[in-house]
Amino acid sequence: MSSDATPDPFAEPVAFGQRMQILRTRRGMSRNVLAGLLGKSPSWVKQIEGGRLHMPKLPMILRIAEALRVRDLSDLTGDQSMAIAMFTGPGHVRLPAVRAALNTFPLTTRREAPTAAHLRERLVRAWGARHSAPNHRDVIGALLPELIRDAQLAVLQADSAGERRVAQRLLSEAYSLSQFFLAYQPDASLLWRVVERGMISAQESEDPHTIGVSAWLATQAHRDSGHAHFDAADAVNLETLRYLEAFLPDAGDEVLAIAGALQFEAGYTAARRGDAGTAWRYWDTARAMAERLPADYYHPVTSFSRAVMGAHAVTLAVELHAGAESVRQVAAADTTTIPSRPRRARHRIEEARGYQLDGQAEAALAALGKAYEAAPETVRYNGYARRIVLEEAESKSPSQRRRASELAVRIGVLAA
Repeated sequence: MSSDATPDPFAEPVAFGQRMQILRTRRGMSRNVLAGLLGKSPSWVKQIEGGRLHMPKLPMILRIAEALRVRDLSDLTGDQSMAIAMFTGPGHVRLPAVRAALNTFPLTTRREAPTAAHLRERLVRAWGARHSAPNHRDVIGALLPELIRDAQLAVLQADSAGERRVAQRLLSEAYSLSQFFLAYQPDASLLWRVVERGMISAQESEDPHTIGVSAWLATQAHRDSGHAHFDAADAVNLETLRYLEAFLPDAGDEVLAIAGALQFEAGYTAARRGDAGTAWRYWDTARAMAERLPADYYHPVTSFSRAVMGAHAVTLAVELHAGAESVRQVAAADTTTIPSRPRRARHRIEEARGYQLDGQAEAALAALGKAYEAAPETVRYNGYARRIVLEEAESKSPSQRRRASELAVRIGVLAA
């Protein structure tokens, strides 16, 4: 290996600080950025990485793992007894079947493809199940294999350019649903194949709404890959917003909603960078778009609506590491009208992050308990939720420790 190559932190025993530095470098993150995310000084980060300070205690290790998007805690600590998945979560039992469907193309089948109307109805029902079922990942994991195969078949058997565009729109939507299933699953390469296929099918459909949805999901995939990919997230996001501008004056609810969702995603990425002014400007633009939608409108993919803007404000404040502002936004948000169980659960997780930032550990655990009641699978596969319960399981308070430990067992990060 070249002396200039980045060493592999997993090839041989490496000190904690060295692992932290290697993982930070691979993320394209500066010491200043990591220090800001941890609430520490750049010199503290430098001393940890240089071995002049000992490995911190578990709560700080978990915060470092969250900031660096470490997949497994042992990747950071080097201690295989700490092999706890952070941002991937356990592989779902339905993952092999979904993977098999995504990796297979029906080129020689003699089976006739279902009609576009039939596929459309199945997708509508699948999205409905995704929002209403507490075990939503299990439900859509059962539906996806046949949906993917049938949508691929519809594209293959399309008789005209118009039919093919419609089929590509439906196939892109099936890929979009797949991305929700694959989020936090231990197969990043499969997720990226689906991201790319979804965007290609969307472009082939020539449908503005479908293109917007695929870009919305691609933006999230880039951003979740770490700081080094934030520019790529902005590139696909802002280019799609420019493309949609021509449609907005006469846009229907779907196109308006996806444009609003993309505006918020641009703000979300800015918040992850620590740029508060830009983040809140995009939120204001997104809120103005939400106000143009009917009061009861709810986008079936992105959840964009009037109801969700309060939850989005909480997310921005949390990502900006503003504890007091996060709690203020929690109090201001009216999220009782969010119809989606997983989206309500995700909001409760963001509430928990805000409360913990503000030093309100009991309120954070209460919010996670409500998240679990709404959608257990959302909590089980969410790295932030997993980090909070593990951290609070080490609390000095017996009641907090007991409550966190019970929840950790329920979501599968600690053995019973």
